[in-house]
Amino acid sequence: MFMGQRRVHGFGRRHRLAVAAAGTVAAAALVTGCAGQSPAPAPGTTAPPPPATTVVPGTALVPGGVTEAQAAQLCTDLEGQLQSWRTYTPTIGKTGLNGLVGTWIAKNNLNALDFLQDRARIDVITTAACPDIRQQAITALEIPDLASGLIGF
Repeated sequence: MFMGQRRVHGFGRRHRLAVAAAGTVAAAALVTGCAGQSPAPAPGTTAPPPPATTVVPGTALVPGGVTEAQAAQLCTDLEGQLQSWRTYTPTIGKTGLNGLVGTWIAKNNLNALDFLQDRARIDVITTAACPDIRQQAITALEIPDLASGLIGF
């Protein structure tokens, strides 16, 4: 402190400037943080709906708990085997079905135990993603549904 200067209520000039600067920074942060936000709705009205989320193609879940891309791959794999299943006996075809499903599960890092405990899940997935291909596989393999042809992977 300089001679003749008094301390006012315990605050020196530097301290008052620091407090004023901090208040200015806080106000600027508050204004900046609120920029782009919609005002609150008036009492008695509802807020507008949130913006729609963007889903990356192939990542949405289909019935059966797999992504669209995983379901599409299963359908493509099944379709690729239809001709041979029509040519060979149903017993050989069922072996091929088991191999195909087991390979698909492994390629997609899915839990094989879940599919072993709920074989009908393959029917749920293919019914949602490719019902025509599923029906052709059932007809070629002479089974009531794909789950009936699955023994184990």
